[in-house]
Amino acid sequence: MHVFVTGGSGQTGPAVVAELIAAGHTVTGLARSDAAAARLAALGATPHRGSLDDLDSLRSGAEAADGVLHMAYGGDFSDLDDMMRRDRTAIRTLGQPLEQSGKPLVITSGTLVMPAGRVSTEKDEPDTAGIAAFRIAGERACLDFATKGVRASVIRLAPTVHGPQDHGFIPMLIATARKTGVSAYVGDGGNRWPAVHRLDAATLFRLALEKAPAGSVLHAVAESGVTMKSIAETIAEGLGLPAVSLTPDEAAGHYVSPFMAKVYGFDAPVTSAGTRQLLGWSPTRATLLEDLEHGDYLTAPAS
Repeated sequence: MHVFVTGGSGQTGPAVVAELIAAGHTVTGLARSDAAAARLAALGATPHRGSLDDLDSLRSGAEAADGVLHMAYGGDFSDLDDMMRRDRTAIRTLGQPLEQSGKPLVITSGTLVMPAGRVSTEKDEPDTAGIAAFRIAGERACLDFATKGVRASVIRLAPTVHGPQDHGFIPMLIATARKTGVSAYVGDGGNRWPAVHRLDAATLFRLALEKAPAGSVLHAVAESGVTMKSIAETIAEGLGLPAVSLTPDEAAGHYVSPFMAKVYGFDAPVTSAGTRQLLGWSPTRATLLEDLEHGDYLTAPAS
C-alpha cells in the first residue's frame, strides 16, 4: 500500500513511518520544512512539501495514495476553535479524494475526549464539554466518510505516548519538578492516565490502515490508567526530590499554565479491549513506569 502520512516527522510519526515501511508499505510524508523532509527521507519515506494549511498539497497527496494517515495537529493553543477548524478542514480535504474508493483514512484523536471519572470504551460517546472537546470535530469529520465509501477510522492516542526522546506531557512534568524542587500531583493523586509505548502505538496505526472496518473508533492504550501519584513518586525518586500533593488552586500556579493543571488532575481511564479484539493488537513494550525508571526521561539533559 502507498500511504500518504501527515505528522510523520513529529514525535510518534517516525515510529509509525518505520513500522509501515518495515511491513512493506511505501510512504509519502507531508513535510513543511527542510528538516522535516530530511527526517522523512532518512526513514525511507518520500517527502511531499506542504502544510496543513496548504489544501492543494493535502489533496494531491491523498489523490496519489492508496490510503491516508493523518497524525499532524498543531497551531495556537490559545485559540482552540481555530485549531479545531484547521484540523477538520484538513481531514475533509484528505478524505474527499478517497470517496467511493474503499481506501483507508485513519486520523488521530486522543482519549482525553472521553468523560472523566469512569472507564470508557471505544463505543462510548466523547464528552462535548470536556477538556479535549476540541478534538471531537475532527473525529466526526473522519467518521462521516465511512458512509461515503471510505474505510475511515479514528485512533485515540493515550495522553502519554512514551518512549525515547519523548517531548510530551511527562517531560513537561519532569521539567516542572526540576524547576520547583518538588514532584507534584493534584489532590490524592488517584486520578488515572492511560499510557502506550510509541512502538506499540505504531503497530496499531499499521493495523488500522490494513484492516480496520469503516467507522471504527480505536483506543491506542496499553495501560488503562496509571495513577498520577505513582508517576509523580517515580519522578521524585529518580530526581531525589519530595513528592507532594497540591490543591487544585495550588496546582494552577505550580504547572506551566492553569490548563495544564487541569490536565494533570484529570481522571481519564479508558479501555482498549474492543480495539485488541477487533484488530488482534497486543501491546508488548515497556510500561510507563518502567520507562520512567529505566528510559531516558530522567537522564536526558534538562531543557
